[in-house]
Amino acid sequence: MKCNKQLLSFSIILLLLANTAFAQTKQIDSLMKLANQIGIFNGNVLVSKNNKIIYNASFGFTDATKTNKLTTDSRFNIGSITKEFSAVALMQLKEQGKLQMSDKVSKFIPELPKWANEVEIKDLLQYTSGMPNVNWKSIKNDKDIFDGLMRIDTLDFKPGTNYDYNNNNIFLRQFIVERLTKISFKAYVEKFIFQPCRMDSAELTPLKDEENIAKGFNNSLVPDKADLPITGGTYLTAIDLLKWTNCLHNNKIINKKSLYEIGQQFNLPETQSALGQAKFKNENLIEHLHDGRAGNYEAILVSDIDESFTIILLDNNYNGKAFEISDKITAILKNQKYNIQSKTIKK
Repeated sequence: MKCNKQLLSFSIILLLLANTAFAQTKQIDSLMKLANQIGIFNGNVLVSKNNKIIYNASFGFTDATKTNKLTTDSRFNIGSITKEFSAVALMQLKEQGKLQMSDKVSKFIPELPKWANEVEIKDLLQYTSGMPNVNWKSIKNDKDIFDGLMRIDTLDFKPGTNYDYNNNNIFLRQFIVERLTKISFKAYVEKFIFQPCRMDSAELTPLKDEENIAKGFNNSLVPDKADLPITGGTYLTAIDLLKWTNCLHNNKIINKKSLYEIGQQFNLPETQSALGQAKFKNENLIEHLHDGRAGNYEAILVSDIDESFTIILLDNNYNGKAFEISDKITAILKNQKYNIQSKTIKK
């Protein structure tokens, strides 16, 4: 009799959980349909909870012609989220004993000017190197970026004393990986990051495969300019970005200590780590938030490890509302009050 009561109680709990998940999925679907209807979201959305995908949908069009509709196989530029790959590559090499966080850049690229004797690997990861930003007007390829680093004569501040989020830190990370591994950064990421995580759609620029690429465009239906032929931008599906978070959070690609190290940021407000915004408790990752922009592409990744959910929004028609949408999805998943009326998410 006691056993039957326990089974009944367990069945009721499972039914309630199923009903809750179904209700949340319906609410997310209503929110996303409204966001698309009023013209503030054109892209793909994926929501995972308790290690299961509960929502995976596409809204809108692949490009400015509005001829073809997006599908869940569409690949989007994820902007700054790409920066996680160069950080992880460096930590993989650290785990192999090939570098230390305190190593100076000059150890790996000795021909750089004298400032490279001051900048540490840690500075590149936390954007505290003091290097000025890339002069995009003079950039046409990877060689131009390296030549720009060679022309830097003075740093903007002493490394480790201030913060400046700029792409020279990222490109220098990539050049160091290439020097240590003797292969291109693109080849390294594809072999040692994308393949182990089974990210089948993921590809770094320059693209070899243009299939299923969503093209950025603005609200005047003007398409984004073509990508520069430089290494670093990443195009992938929402599914593959979820695979990346699972691989990273479960220490399948780097260990727990390395994950903690790249999640640290400079001690000033409004700074980012190599993971964007990462929160730890007793050196365990509990929250991971990262967003990216590239032209009219926008990507947002929100993972709450304690609550066991991940939200991914990939958009190719920027309207500046993706954060607001992700906040409402978060409220739904946490069973908090929210409002999806159109007046609360105006264009």
